[in-house]
Amino acid sequence: MAKDDLNVVLIGAGAVGGTVAGWLSPHYENFYVLGRPYLNEKLRKDGILVYEQGKKEQTKAIPVRCIDDLEEVDHVDLLVIAVKNYSLDEVCQTVKDKVTKETIVVGLQNGIENQEILPKYFKKVVYGVICYNSWVDEPGVIGYQSKGPIIVGIKELYLKSELILVKKLFNLGFEAISTDQLDNVTHSKLILNLTNSFTTLIGLHELDDMKDFRLIKNILSNLLYEGVQIVKAANYQESRLGGLPSWFSITAVVKLPNFLTDGMFKRNLGKMKISSMGQDVFKRGSSETEVESINGYLLRLADKNQVSAPYNQAVYKLCKKEFQTSPFKPLNVKEVWRKVEEEKQLVK
Repeated sequence: MAKDDLNVVLIGAGAVGGTVAGWLSPHYENFYVLGRPYLNEKLRKDGILVYEQGKKEQTKAIPVRCIDDLEEVDHVDLLVIAVKNYSLDEVCQTVKDKVTKETIVVGLQNGIENQEILPKYFKKVVYGVICYNSWVDEPGVIGYQSKGPIIVGIKELYLKSELILVKKLFNLGFEAISTDQLDNVTHSKLILNLTNSFTTLIGLHELDDMKDFRLIKNILSNLLYEGVQIVKAANYQESRLGGLPSWFSITAVVKLPNFLTDGMFKRNLGKMKISSMGQDVFKRGSSETEVESINGYLLRLADKNQVSAPYNQAVYKLCKKEFQTSPFKPLNVKEVWRKVEEEKQLVK
């Protein structure tokens, strides 16, 4: 693959898509962002600022080539779709007739819902699992904790050459790793995505103090631990996801005495920025979130495999209810704990 051989278009320049755009644009001439008018206007004027956590003032904005319609590109060879699952079907319907059956589509979404949606519209699909944290300060200004990796995989073996191509392209700007264990990778990441709902529910990014630290730790660590048990019961295996927490460290926080794990947990908690779900609820004021595709999916998997998950049931039910209120107001962690205790009684 020569530098200018392929036309690459990205849709969805939010936290994930924006980092991909910022990292790839300087290294690939035929890379374009298809954005809404207000975003394109800003990116054309100011470029995109993608900065490492703690180094925002040291970072310069990057010029980005923007388009308003796919028809502005002669032929779209590779289409990267980085919108969330709840917008994915609508976006696919909009663009499906503007690409060909030879276009390679890369889906960058949480969970497995994209594995049901994308093949309905496209023949060549590669899936990417995001293994780094990123956030949007404002349109076109995006922070991240590490430069990748994104793990890429396929469901159809005949797409091996397309997988190699996508990995090679991504590696021009950031770390990309290919896998032949996509289901294991996807479910390992889903466990970690469970934190998004709880941290949004209590507005963790807005808390000035940690007077309820132990309660937050208890709920958050048990959410993840239940997730591990659910995924194990469904016969998926652990896949390591860059520097993200392992199943061993998740289990250790639940099983070991607090004095051994408080320090590590507090440090990790301090690194947490507003999650993608938090951005939907707090910054967009939206009731549309990934609760169903993340928490709902894992709870259905728990039911199927007869795994008790009272922490996840409590958080899921609260999110489904509270995120519908406008404006949403974060709950006190004690309110979440009361709901957890109710769910515990139900499973006794």
